[in-house]
Amino acid sequence: MAQDSAPCTVKAPVPLQVGDGKSELGRPGIYVIDVTLQKPQTVQEISFKNSYTAFLTVRIQQRKKSDPKNRRWRTCVRDLRLMANPHTEGGSQDYVSLHAPQMLCATDHVSSIRLILRQPSPVWTTFTIEDLQINPSGQQSLQKGFSWWLNHLPPKEQLRSLNKGLPDPNRVSSELQQMWVLTEVMRSNQNAASVGRFDVDGCYDINLLSYT
Repeated sequence: MAQDSAPCTVKAPVPLQVGDGKSELGRPGIYVIDVTLQKPQTVQEISFKNSYTAFLTVRIQQRKKSDPKNRRWRTCVRDLRLMANPHTEGGSQDYVSLHAPQMLCATDHVSSIRLILRQPSPVWTTFTIEDLQINPSGQQSLQKGFSWWLNHLPPKEQLRSLNKGLPDPNRVSSELQQMWVLTEVMRSNQNAASVGRFDVDGCYDINLLSYT
């Protein structure tokens, strides 16, 4: 867990077996990861790196000080699609950030979080999530900023329109190279030429020389 992440305990994924576990068709299609926070708090962001998980459901357990015995489970994210197609690799290793305004319920007084991972495709032998961070209110992960930057890159059409007002980079490079060659030629000629202060046609006039 990152330093800005809320102190918590993340349990190992528990498989939910479907079918006969002895056969290949009976491989787990669902994993459950339970996260226990050290103390109830408001969760602002849940971020992680996907690893071939196709769908994600997030449930939270809330415990208020006014009624600590009343621990209610609520679904805040339901069947979020992490891969465009479960049978292909698109989105299989993306960084994902879930923020409180995107969730289906309020995320205050959270004491436990349950992540339900689902992968219906038999193509992938294993799937999970990595680098899990639970960020409280007022903090956000670096992954969020990076993911936001990636998601807000300008489209290709906009980049083309911006490039219309710029000179041809190949032409600029060629002209700069020619200028550099001319500069080197002038510098070499200047060093080769003799610059005499008292010489006339390669000879010295004795009247122009002074002795100390």
